[in-house]
Amino acid sequence: MGKILVIDDEADLLEVVDFNLTQAGHQVITATDGEAGIELARRHSPDLVLLDLMLPKLPGTEVCRALKRDPATRSMPVLILTARGEEIDRVVGFELGADDYVCKPFSVRELLLRVSAILKRVQTPAEAKDKQQQEIQFGTLLVDPEAHRAWVEGEEVELSALEFRLLTTLYERRNRVQSRAALLDKVWGITSEVTTRTVDTHVKRLREKLRGARNYIETVRGVGYRFVESPEDAKA
Repeated sequence: MGKILVIDDEADLLEVVDFNLTQAGHQVITATDGEAGIELARRHSPDLVLLDLMLPKLPGTEVCRALKRDPATRSMPVLILTARGEEIDRVVGFELGADDYVCKPFSVRELLLRVSAILKRVQTPAEAKDKQQQEIQFGTLLVDPEAHRAWVEGEEVELSALEFRLLTTLYERRNRVQSRAALLDKVWGITSEVTTRTVDTHVKRLREKLRGARNYIETVRGVGYRFVESPEDAKA
């Protein structure tokens, strides 16, 4: 169970989502505009944000961007709820750092399943957290899993929560090729609305942000991606 912030200006939908999440055992906080949503996110530190894109005062895209830029809210997973369901809209949402995307009208059961999948990813058992909290030093790359921060050659790299999870997943499975389907399952959790093209988009953006450490992530043509076993193996 988790603390969930729902940001949506449709009163009827907000009531339905609030009721069903509460019935499922979650603590729910609601906001009806973008500015209030950001303030509540900073004040209450929710485990998950459900975010509509079409909001008064501040559009959902700007809300998501603001949450992912602020160190205090950067690691909060965001699930976008919107009537805009074209693939380009989903890609833009993921590029902003969203963790999942549900199109309106949606099944309440599907929404609850997606919420559960995200919370399972972020609410790791204590033993696993203890293991993850150890800093990773890998050549020019330094990763702090607990703080969700990464540095390349001593300079901090700003990664979204999803990009950070993609990086650590590849590192944890280093020297083993990860298919796009495997990465979708591990990093995104529920994959019905996510295409393999989205994986390629995120890997490309992650490489760009890693700059001098970009070659630690190899493309295995026709299969997927692999984090090289040692920095010396990185190919130009």
